[in-house]
Amino acid sequence: MDKIKVGIVNYLNARPLVYGIERAAIRERIDLVQEYPAAVARMLAAGSIDIGLAPVAVLHRMPHFRLVTDYCIGCNGPIASVCLFSEVPVEEITEVLLDYQSRTSVALAKILLREYWQLDPVLTDTREDFRDRIKGTTAGVLIGDRALQQRHISPYIYDLGEAWKAHTGLPFMFAGWISNKALPADFIAAFNEANRDGLNYIDTVASMHPFPYFDLQQYYTQFVDYNVDAEKKKAVELFLQKINNHVAIKQG
Repeated sequence: MDKIKVGIVNYLNARPLVYGIERAAIRERIDLVQEYPAAVARMLAAGSIDIGLAPVAVLHRMPHFRLVTDYCIGCNGPIASVCLFSEVPVEEITEVLLDYQSRTSVALAKILLREYWQLDPVLTDTREDFRDRIKGTTAGVLIGDRALQQRHISPYIYDLGEAWKAHTGLPFMFAGWISNKALPADFIAAFNEANRDGLNYIDTVASMHPFPYFDLQQYYTQFVDYNVDAEKKKAVELFLQKINNHVAIKQG
């Protein structure tokens, strides 16, 4: 029987989920592929993987894809690792460099800049590390481990999870386990259980990955919210609707 190809994210925030998967019996049924979020989304769209921890913005382009587990990378307020970084207050920003590693965070930043902060800076796509270009009135959206590091550098930090909560009153889901095809029910059940088991070992995972820039135990328990619930699903629907509105405005 062919193994199920699973795309995982090579960020610290996914480590608890991956820890559970790697130690579960289900591990024998899957091939793990590790990449950054936007690359996982591309592999999912191309069909080179069957399921991936992918940015939820992929659902905008591929509405037949589906969320298939009870776990995700989300937040209910600040996330700490998805932020707009700047040397000046947000109202003085003239350009924003957009992180190439996540479609969802870029789309979220665009929505918040327009609707929440009511700003219209120049938006610049990137294809490589751009942290040294965050200076003066040029800000940058950074995600993942690099964002946790940047917190020690930039004087102005605007958390996108916190801003979304203030703007909508809802939590947010940055990435979820998304499949591009129907998968066996017994696999989904076992995969879901492996995710849940991984979250029982937060302390172990934190100790396995020494990270001097941020307290990982605190990050995993106070910032990242791993559970998919009705409010997060509502947030995804609203987010996708706002992406559609943004595209309509851009094309209009």
